[in-house]
Amino acid sequence: MIKIASSNADSIQKAHDMIYSIVAEPEEGKIYKGKVVKLVDFGAFVNFFGKRDGLVHVSQIENRRLNHPSDVLKEGQEVWVKLLGFDDRGKVRLSMKVVDQATGQEAVKTEAEADAE
Repeated sequence: MIKIASSNADSIQKAHDMIYSIVAEPEEGKIYKGKVVKLVDFGAFVNFFGKRDGLVHVSQIENRRLNHPSDVLKEGQEVWVKLLGFDDRGKVRLSMKVVDQATGQEAVKTEAEADAE
């Protein structure tokens, strides 16, 4: 149990956010705002949860084939990502294409995309 006390509401919120970023764990299926920290041939690493980074594979950036992530992304760019899960080594798997980048809401699938699944 952690108790936070202050006469300033902003200070309480700041302390809460700092503590939460240390003890909280990212949740599968949840959408986060993150920042592209590194571009590689096979995808982009995004810092999305405190000091936590995850990989957005090149196939999960957009609903079209990309030659390289730098075709649409640059380091330092803010993006919305959905936590898809963790691979067998515990690495974080993220997706951008399932999130509307303008609103941060889950993208609505077209009928053709739904039928293809």
